[in-house]
Formats: sequence, structure tokens, C-alpha cells
Amino acid sequence: MKGEDKVASPAPGASWTRADAYIGAMARKRSFRRAREDKPRTQPVAPHAWLSTIPFAALLVVLAIMAAATILVAFPGQHSPQKPREAQVREQGVAQRGWFQDAQKQFHK
Repeated sequence: MKGEDKVASPAPGASWTRADAYIGAMARKRSFRRAREDKPRTQPVAPHAWLSTIPFAALLVVLAIMAAATILVAFPGQHSPQKPREAQVREQGVAQRGWFQDAQKQFHK
């Protein structure tokens, strides 16, 4: 058995099932975490203008320009007046003799 040679037996008198062993291990683990924990900053971090303020301001300016352009284009005084439509003259047509009878014959076929 090759694996049994590498496993060490527990030290006599040090039982791992005692409550003291668990409490000690938890205390060591907690103190290790606290030591590695990031410390809170003492001074606030200043935001970078090119990451937050400048893109927001640029977007605001672009939207303002688009709104102004839309208002100018949509204002009714800027367009040339449309010519009024001339009333269409109704011309009375002339049909050939017997067209109605021919249409009735085609309808009843």
C-alpha cells in the first residue's frame, strides 16, 4: 500500500473532534480574512472627467442641436407657400351608340 506510507497518523492527545480545535481554526480563518481585507479609503476618489462628464455633455449638446434643427425645419413659416389647386373642369364625354347594350350583353355572358 503506497498511499498509507504517506499519510501521517494524528499526534497523540490532539483529537480533531474536540470543539476547541474547531473554534481555533475558525478564529485563525477570520483573522486571516481580516488581514487580507481591503481597508476603506480615507479620501474619496475624484471621478475622471473624460470617463463620465465629457461624454454626457457631448450627448446633451448633440441632442440639443437635433432638437433645434427639428424645430427649425418643422416651423411652418420656413416653407414656400403651396400653389392652390385649380379646380378641375369637368368635361362631359360622348359615348358611342349602343355601348350600354353591349355592356349588358357582356355582363350576362
